[in-house]
Amino acid sequence: MTNADAMVRIVTADIDLDVTSPGKVVFQIAVTRSPGLIVDESFHLTCDGREISAEEVIGVTGSRFHVVQFDGGRVLMSYRATVTGHADVPEVIDYELIEYLRPSRYAESDKLAAIAFRQFGHLTKAQDLLGGIAAWVGDHLRYVSGSSDPIDGSVDTYLLGNGVCRDYAHLVVALLRARNVPARLVAVYAPGLYPMDFHAVAEAFVDGQWRVVDGTLLAPRSSLVRIATGRDAADTAFVENFGGSINFNGAWVTAIVDGLLPNDDPRHLVTLG
Repeated sequence: MTNADAMVRIVTADIDLDVTSPGKVVFQIAVTRSPGLIVDESFHLTCDGREISAEEVIGVTGSRFHVVQFDGGRVLMSYRATVTGHADVPEVIDYELIEYLRPSRYAESDKLAAIAFRQFGHLTKAQDLLGGIAAWVGDHLRYVSGSSDPIDGSVDTYLLGNGVCRDYAHLVVALLRARNVPARLVAVYAPGLYPMDFHAVAEAFVDGQWRVVDGTLLAPRSSLVRIATGRDAADTAFVENFGGSINFNGAWVTAIVDGLLPNDDPRHLVTLG
């Protein structure tokens, strides 16, 4: 048994919100159930103190949506999971290699094509390109909490020079796509992250597999646990509201490894699991 096979990660998420007019609320906080992982979990939801159930919907990438129609009230969501092992290498679906080359809402690769060619046109090997883009984004941006707007995309982030994890990931994804490497955004639980929160990283398709790219280097990539996968943050939000209105009171996240955090060498290719 390898260290990855034996790795145990413990994650929690709590969300507090008020539903102020009737609508559908979608939570996307549960660990993706991937072959190779043992997931022992609980999901509890109350509205004004009453236990309620949610409908679970599975997306095409394995992302799990918990969907509830609310009339109104104080909503508390509590998720707990112990994740043992390491996920098998994700299946590669042909359409993804087209879908994740296209510009998207927050990763406007077409607008950054000239910059990507100027900065990285000399990198011909995919592994060098991944490392070069991650290092460049890490140097170009400053990690500043609250510095970006939720509707900012990769172009805004490039011009501002500040951001948080999702901004780093969007810029990495856009630059990779602009260099003809399929790339996507992944929401994860991240043991070792400080300050602790939901985290976002990129995945790039290299040498026949999806590889983790994180310009922030704030948590070991091999310890990350996949929550949601998509084109960008439009596909991976941890809570969404449709047809009604909510007041978001807060979210609290923890993620730890049972034992020592693994080392992470950014020069190495890592698959997420």
